[in-house]
Amino acid sequence: MAPMFQDEGSSSVTSSPLQLFSMMSLPPSVGSPYPWLKELKSEERGLYLIHLLLTCANHVAAGSLENANIALEQISQLASPDGDTMQRIAAYFTEALADRILKAWPGLHKALNSTRITLVSEEILVQKLFFELFPFLKVTYVFSNQAIIEAMEGEKMVHIIDLNAAEPAQWIALLQVLSIRPEGPPHLRITGVHQQKEILDQMAYRLTEEAEKLDIPFQFNPVVGKLDNLDFDKLRVKTGEALAISSVFQLHSLLASDDELLRKKSPLASKNLNGSHFPRVLQINQSTLGELLEKDLANGHSQSPDSASSSPLSLNASAKMDSFLNALWGLTPKLMVIAEQDSNHNGSTLMERLLEALYSYAALFDCLESTVPRTSLERLKVEKMMFGEEIKNIIACEGAERKERHEKLEKWMQRLDLAGFGNVPLSYYGMLQARGLLQGCGCDGYKIKEENGCVVICWQDRALFSISAWRCRK
Repeated sequence: MAPMFQDEGSSSVTSSPLQLFSMMSLPPSVGSPYPWLKELKSEERGLYLIHLLLTCANHVAAGSLENANIALEQISQLASPDGDTMQRIAAYFTEALADRILKAWPGLHKALNSTRITLVSEEILVQKLFFELFPFLKVTYVFSNQAIIEAMEGEKMVHIIDLNAAEPAQWIALLQVLSIRPEGPPHLRITGVHQQKEILDQMAYRLTEEAEKLDIPFQFNPVVGKLDNLDFDKLRVKTGEALAISSVFQLHSLLASDDELLRKKSPLASKNLNGSHFPRVLQINQSTLGELLEKDLANGHSQSPDSASSSPLSLNASAKMDSFLNALWGLTPKLMVIAEQDSNHNGSTLMERLLEALYSYAALFDCLESTVPRTSLERLKVEKMMFGEEIKNIIACEGAERKERHEKLEKWMQRLDLAGFGNVPLSYYGMLQARGLLQGCGCDGYKIKEENGCVVICWQDRALFSISAWRCRK
C-alpha cells in the first residue's frame, strides 16, 4: 500500500486518514493558528484539518456564522482537492459546510448555483469511472448474478427488474452465463428503471446487441422515472415468468421525508449569527480529536463508526419506503438482491452525520490514494462529481432534499423482514468468485466478510457496502 502522507523532501512514511482517527490522542504541537499553517508536517496537518472541520461543524450547528467563517478560512489554507488524502477530504467537507450556511439565504444560494448543470454524458462518465476505479460494483454484480442463476435454474421465462439501469456490464455477464446453461438459455426480459432516457437507450442497445450475438431470446423494457413516483404497471410483470429484482445503491433515497422540513428550522435561521461563546482564534490545545469524539459520545453522538450496530435498532419511519417495499412484495419476486452503502449517514443531527461521513469517505479516498496517482484526472472526477456531491447532500441538506441516507446492513435486514421478505444466504461459489476478483485488484486493502448470510465489502476493517438477497415469505 502506498504511503498516505509524505511531504516533499521527506522519506518518512506516516498513516492513512483512517489510522489518523485512531491516533487522535497525539495532538500536534502547534501555537498561533496562522503563520505556521503551511509548515505543518503532513500528519499534523491531517489532525489539525480534522479538528478544524469538527470545530467548524459545531459553529455551523450552533448558528455561529462569524466563528464558522474563521474556521472555513483556516481550513481553506490547508485543504486542497489535489493534495494528500486528508487535504482532499477536507476540501469537500468544507464545501459542504459552506453550502449548508448558504442555504440560510435561499436567494444567494440559488444565484450561486444557477449555472450548475450536470450533463447526462458526465453522469455516465462518472458512473463508468466508479465502476473501473473500484471493485465494489464488480463484486456486487458477481454476487447478484450468481444468486439469480441459482434461483432461476430450470426456469424458461425470466424477468429481471433493474431499479438502477445505468451499467450494462452486469447483464452482459449474465447473458454470457445463461447462454451456456445446460438446459439452454431462458427467454429473458429486463425492465430497466432510470430517470434519464439516454442512459436507458444505451443500455437497450448494448444488451440487445449482446443477446443477438449469443442467440438468446431477449427483450428490454425501458421505464423512465424515479423510484419515489414509480408506476408499477409500467414494469409489466406477467403471470408465468420468474421474477428477480435488482436494486444497487437506490433504496436509501426513499427514506427522505418532508416531515423534517416542517419539524425543524435551520439553526442558522433561528440563532443569533453574530454571537458565540467560542473563542475567535481556534487552537489545538488540550482538545485532541479523540477527546472531541468522546465529547460527542457524551452529547449523544456515536463513539465509533460501528457503534450503532451494538445499540438497539431504531428504524427511520418512511411512508415512501414502506409503500415501495409493499409494492415490491406484491410482485412476488422469486429473488430480490439489494446493495447499499453500509454507513450511518442518516442521523438526525449534523454532527452525527459529519462524524460518520468522515470515517466512511476517508476509507473511499484512501482506496484511491492506494491505487490511483494523485494527479489522475479520473480520480479527481470521481472524488468531485460523485463523493463530493454525496458529502454535500449528507451535510448540507435536510428533509426531502437529503437523499443520501445510507444505513447499516442491520437496519436493512430489519426493514425487509418487517416488509415480509426472508433472507436468502448468498452462495459460497459467489464468495469464491468475488474473492478471486479482489485478489486481481493488486491491492490487499479490500476485504469481504460474511454477515448473517449477507456480504459486506470493506476497505481494511471499515465496512463500506453491503449485499443481501431476499425472497417473499408466504
